[in-house]
Formats: sequence, structure tokens, C-alpha cells
Amino acid sequence: MSRLEELLAELCPYGVNYTEIGTVMNYEQPTKYIVGNTDYNDTFSIPVLTAGQSFILGYTNEVDGIYKASKDNPVIIFDDFTGAFKWVDFQFKVKSSAMKMLTANAKKTTLRYLYHVMGNIDFTSDEHKRLWISTYSAIKIPLPPLPVQHEIVRILDNFTKLTAELTDRKRQYDYYREQLFNFKTQAVDYACLGDKNVGKFIRGSGLQKKDFTDTGVGCIHYGQIYTYYGTYTDKTKTYVSEAFAQKARKAKCGDLIVATTSENDEDVCKAVAWLGCEEIAVSSDACFYSHNMHPKYVAYFFQTDQFRKQKRPLITGTKVRRVGVDNLAKIKIPIPPLPEQQRIVDILDRFDTLCNDISKGLPAEIAERQKQYKYYRNKLLTFKNINAEV
Repeated sequence: MSRLEELLAELCPYGVNYTEIGTVMNYEQPTKYIVGNTDYNDTFSIPVLTAGQSFILGYTNEVDGIYKASKDNPVIIFDDFTGAFKWVDFQFKVKSSAMKMLTANAKKTTLRYLYHVMGNIDFTSDEHKRLWISTYSAIKIPLPPLPVQHEIVRILDNFTKLTAELTDRKRQYDYYREQLFNFKTQAVDYACLGDKNVGKFIRGSGLQKKDFTDTGVGCIHYGQIYTYYGTYTDKTKTYVSEAFAQKARKAKCGDLIVATTSENDEDVCKAVAWLGCEEIAVSSDACFYSHNMHPKYVAYFFQTDQFRKQKRPLITGTKVRRVGVDNLAKIKIPIPPLPEQQRIVDILDRFDTLCNDISKGLPAEIAERQKQYKYYRNKLLTFKNINAEV
């Protein structure tokens, strides 16, 4: 018999109480923690957070209104419109008033147990409204005795620890990629992307989703660049008619397709190298870059910190973030000889498969760990409700 089975048999053999999650959690509005200036810089020390996929939007040098989370004083940040949440154990500020800070408020539970429970809640909402007070806080959750909670947390944290270790390995590969674009020990020329002898950015045309067809001429819509494509591709997900394609601006083999618009700073300027033989249509809110370098070399450069640091001060807009082609043209790129570009590409291609291929490498390992974690989380957090009506 496992330690958890012993505790269950001893402390709650007939089931556990269920309680509304809002009764065991405190929430705090984010007003005093909202960042005042969104001119982020990686040299600053305080991260600005969102509960969504991006998590860290950038870093600020503001010194007031900092949430003092720590390893001993963690917090869960909760997006009040989507229900997304993150565990945070370091100091931070937030960007949006849609955030809530959640902490445990009862001696009957711990925040880490509640974090795992929240991950097990099957919750979605199509309504654009504040969720915590109206809906989420009323969701009932199992609340076993504290020793049982502690043992469940120990088991589930072992799974998340393995996932974190795999993620750290991916960060190591990302670091190596940065080093490959660091030519401090080599005499390499730097040039602006828009220099006459280097390349030219061309805006896409008015392609919208309603223009898609089942067959025809390939096309890339700007939103697909950060939701579907990787570093390079020779096939498109969607098509447009021959008649539409004749009027559209088209990228050729070797061009880089760049998303110039996004709702967040991370995704704006994500790029995919087009390696197909035929020309393809490119949507508005995107551009394509014709150049004389190795197409994959340029695509990998757009993933580096070196590129991101130059991109960040060029971003404009509030809700919709964008970088114009005139500003993109100002970004400087190191241009080693083509054989050196090929060498770098060969190395990064292997890393790309290892780090990003969903069928093998780290993503497959991470996905398997997450699958195991979700299975055991559901199994461990399913209890008989002793207060349920018979």
C-alpha cells in the first residue's frame, strides 16, 4: 500500500468534502501592480507578466507597485477573461487590469494543492466577462485533509519537475543558437536588412480568410506564421484562386514571410522561410523579404535575442502591436560568407528537429510527461463527495 493509500484509508475512507474554490482563495485586484511604461528592455530586472501563453511580456525598470512574490510567498495569477493562470514565485508587475492575484486563505488547504486542482477543472467560457466573481469562484473542488493534500502535491510536483528539466534542456539549445550568431571572435560584416545590396521588404496584399479556397495557388496568412508554421516550409496550409493570385503580391522560393502584426510583442515579426518551388500569395499584416542570403540562416536570425532586442523599440501600437517594413529594414544582421551560413544552418536544423519536432526530440518527451501528469492529476484529484445527495 502506498503512502497516499494509507492516508486515504486513515483520514478520509468514505470520501471528502467539496467546497467552492472562492471560499478557500483570496483574490487581489492588480491596479497598483500595472506597469506604467511598456518600453521593455531585457537589461531591466522586473518582469511584466500575463497569465496567457507569452507569460513574460518583457522587463521594466519601474521600482514602485511591484508584487513581492517569492519561493516562500508564491501567488497564482489569473486572467479574469479567459481563465488562464500561472504559478509565480518571483517579483513582478502586470500589464492588464484583467489579472487577479490568487492566494490561499484557509488553514485547510495550500496554494500548491489549489494550483493542481485548478489545472484539473474542465472550464471554458465564450462570454467576454469577468469570470472569477461571476462563475469561477463558485466551482466546487475536493478538499481532503492536509496530509493527503501534501502527498498529492509531492507526487504531482515530481511530474512537473521532470517537465521543467526537459524545458531547461531546450533553453540550453536556445543558448547555443545565440552563440552561433555571436561573431565576436570573427571578422564578420553587419548590415541593415534593408540595405540595397542585402535585401528588400515588400508588403503583402489584401488577403483575408474569406479568400481561402480548397485548391489553387498557395498562400500564407499572417496569423498562420505564429500559430501553424515553424522556421521554414515548402508547403502552404491554405490556397487562393488563380484569379485572386494574379492580383496578389507573391513571394518566391527563398523569401522570408514575416508577420508584422500581433496582439503581443513575442509574436510580432515571427517569420517563416518559404522553400517551395512556386510563388505564393502573402496577406496584409505580413510582408516578404527578398534577399541574397541563405533563407534558413535569415529565418533562424529572426529567432535570436540579437534580433528581438533590435525589434523591441521599433514596435508601435497598444492593443495591436506592429512593426512597419521601414523599421524592419533598419535591423542589422551579421552576414558571414555563405559556407559559414550553411554550417550554422546545418547545426540549427538538427536543433530545430530536436527542440520543435512534435514527433520526436524534446517536444515529444515534454508532451509525454504532460500526458502522464494530466492522467495522474485527474486520478489523484477524483474523490467521492461525502456531501453529495444520494
